[in-house]
Amino acid sequence: MSYAIIFPGQGAQSVGMGRELYEAFQSAKNIFDEADDSLSEHLTKLIFEGDESELTLTRNAQPAIMTVSIAALRVLTGEMGAKISPACMAGHSLGEYTALCASGVIEFSDAVRLVRNRGIFMQEAVPENVGGMAALIGGSRDDVEKLCESVAPNGEVSPANFNCPGQVAISGLNDYIDAAISNAKSFGIRRAVKLSVSAPFHSQYMKPAAEKLKSEFAKISWHESAYDIISNVNAKPVRDPAEIQQRLYAQTFSPVLWEDSVSFMAGDLGIESFYEIGPGEVLAGLVKKCRKGLDILSAGTPEKLEALRAKLEA
Repeated sequence: MSYAIIFPGQGAQSVGMGRELYEAFQSAKNIFDEADDSLSEHLTKLIFEGDESELTLTRNAQPAIMTVSIAALRVLTGEMGAKISPACMAGHSLGEYTALCASGVIEFSDAVRLVRNRGIFMQEAVPENVGGMAALIGGSRDDVEKLCESVAPNGEVSPANFNCPGQVAISGLNDYIDAAISNAKSFGIRRAVKLSVSAPFHSQYMKPAAEKLKSEFAKISWHESAYDIISNVNAKPVRDPAEIQQRLYAQTFSPVLWEDSVSFMAGDLGIESFYEIGPGEVLAGLVKKCRKGLDILSAGTPEKLEALRAKLEA
């Protein structure tokens, strides 16, 4: 059976996520403890007992989601004894970093510090309340691109996430986001909704963050990936550490090609099963909308991980 393991991105966070894993499995507790040690702060306390608005901050959400995702994977392959051999791994934005950690490209302690810095750099790239994002529902890619070009000829707003057919996020300066929302219906887009994010992720305005990230890349050890990683930036597989870093650099200010990634995995690689490991079920929902008839499971709790273990052994 050919399957992919996929990891969620920002937006999957919720207060209390991963607590069952932490309390029941030593391997999960070890990961939470390592995150706290690596960041020199109580990320675990924030995840389990913190304020939702504080957990949602980019600098906190990114390491928190990665920590819960890697903890879940360690439980699956540790105490539950599952042997994994995916055809590939992938993740949505932040989730791509989790996939790289899961496939041995970067150590967890380095990865969790890297995504904490990524969150800080992304937030610092644009002053607060200057940039943002919106979700456009019901239009084609072509519709979205034409809309952006019409209200922002110099790329002040642009496509940021191609999530699934009929669901595209745009990113840029708030005035242009508002103009795009106002004009959306005239371009065949059914609904346009401002997203509650504090920066224009995956837009040209993230280039300063990308430059800072490049400096951070140079401080850590990178290894050949154990599995093909399907990159957000071009929906193609990669294992080479130098090429991975180039794609991560570009990912910061380029659209996330999630729909293309699912199409490549299901079409070109013939993958029939997609297993989302980590909090929430966001990616499973997107995969379902990208292609019908796939076997999909989200696993972030002990019960769901046990169900996944059974599938892997079937």
